[in-house]
Amino acid sequence: MNSLLQSLDSEAANRVMAAAQALESNRPDQAAAHLAPVLGSHPDHPEVLRLHASLLSMRGERGAALRAMQRALEQCPHDAMYRNAYAILLADVGDIDQAIDELRRACELQPGFVMAWYNLGLFLTRSARFDEARDALRRAVDVAPNYAAARAQLADLLRMDNFRDEAIAEYRKLIAEQPWAGMAWWGLAEIKTLRLDRSDSDAMQRALAHPRANDGDRIALGFALAKAMDDQGRYGESLQALVSANDIARQHRTWNAAAVAATIDSIRATACTTHAGQDLGAEVIFIVGMPRSGSTLIEQILASHSSVEGAAELTDLPMLIAEESNKRKKAYPHWLPDMGSEDWFALGQRYLERTARWRKQRPIFTDKLPNNWMHIGMIRAMLPGARIVISRRDALETCFSCYRQYFPGNDYTRSFADLASYWRSLDAVARYWTQKERAHVREHVYEDLLKDPEHSIRALLAFCGLPFEEACLRFNETERSVGTPSAMQVRQPLRTDTARAPRYGALLNPLREALGLPPL
Repeated sequence: MNSLLQSLDSEAANRVMAAAQALESNRPDQAAAHLAPVLGSHPDHPEVLRLHASLLSMRGERGAALRAMQRALEQCPHDAMYRNAYAILLADVGDIDQAIDELRRACELQPGFVMAWYNLGLFLTRSARFDEARDALRRAVDVAPNYAAARAQLADLLRMDNFRDEAIAEYRKLIAEQPWAGMAWWGLAEIKTLRLDRSDSDAMQRALAHPRANDGDRIALGFALAKAMDDQGRYGESLQALVSANDIARQHRTWNAAAVAATIDSIRATACTTHAGQDLGAEVIFIVGMPRSGSTLIEQILASHSSVEGAAELTDLPMLIAEESNKRKKAYPHWLPDMGSEDWFALGQRYLERTARWRKQRPIFTDKLPNNWMHIGMIRAMLPGARIVISRRDALETCFSCYRQYFPGNDYTRSFADLASYWRSLDAVARYWTQKERAHVREHVYEDLLKDPEHSIRALLAFCGLPFEEACLRFNETERSVGTPSAMQVRQPLRTDTARAPRYGALLNPLREALGLPPL
């Protein structure tokens, strides 16, 4: 029996083990039934708390999950598994820095713990610390050469660094050894310049039925299969593969569209107009908007300028929000009305301190976390000198592109209804702020860029207060790590054939209906 269960009587221990198995099989209701009596009789037992935290997280109650895991960790501070579990919950609430610290401690406590090394590599990648991430993932592969997720993530880093052929070789090697490895197949699909042929789609269909494939593999395989079918012009089959993959993903994590829309409305309705000093934040350009709307392309253009560092999708603003929520003992956005001029100034300075590393080589940097569009009012209050570029693209194309993308954590992309609700919220926020703050908030429209690249790029640079440089027109020649699905595309000249909706025709009428567009 697990040493952590020895202090429990046999009935309680059996219930805890049954709850753990139910959680692993994604049966939260069954897990709750097993765990409820033990929570009543042993409310402070660390293993009971750990499982309770997992259950709360699965139900979307992330704050309560974090508190339960903190209580467990206080009793087992030297347990690497507990630190790993705590780190995952920290990342869920946006505190990536502390999650990384916890994972480093877990790796010290148990150097052979592959999940800690893997998660460390994952979160370092998310923080755009690619060199450190590569080291962590190599340790994970050294510890467990057969651990497909770590090897696939390592290949992902090769792809981000534009080592296309080496990345393809790594993915193919892993697939040869473990044909059911969904993340390796998805890694290949992410190389947008690589066409997947009939032999690939046949192999993926066999892999979906492989007895060793789990739901995570099937989700990733489904998205990869959809890309292969699309490459082959089999659009109906591609869409069916997407429906199946998204349906499996929704069984694991749900999205409350009405609650999220209400929260966004609440944030926008809260006045954050106390400016902290007109120039504070002039060194940052925020790029926000829906994923797959062209935001990576905007960053690549700006990062081609001699004064701009492309810092990728930074998590610093969400972490500041988490810090301030903890400090004020109030959930965001309920503390926004309490903020005065000095508070906003302090928060703006804290952000600039956190991001100082991005200004070591160049004076201006980009923060391209898409979801920061929700916080435009807050950004204007704490960093009134900052520029905010809202990436915009045709609604149908944007939403369908999101639906086709394997986006762990972006749970609104799993259904047409949720996508449409999310898009409507963004559309309302974008219209509000571009009208209210024209000098500091600007829409950059993808279709306008395709129509007249030079005019669009000159206007973008002018808005950002940057002199025109020819290198920005040749953005595809700029060498830098790109950690998003558009990594390969932004290294090519502009293409005008990226629209996918016309290929699917009336098959996308359910999405058109959700968006309020006329059907074909």
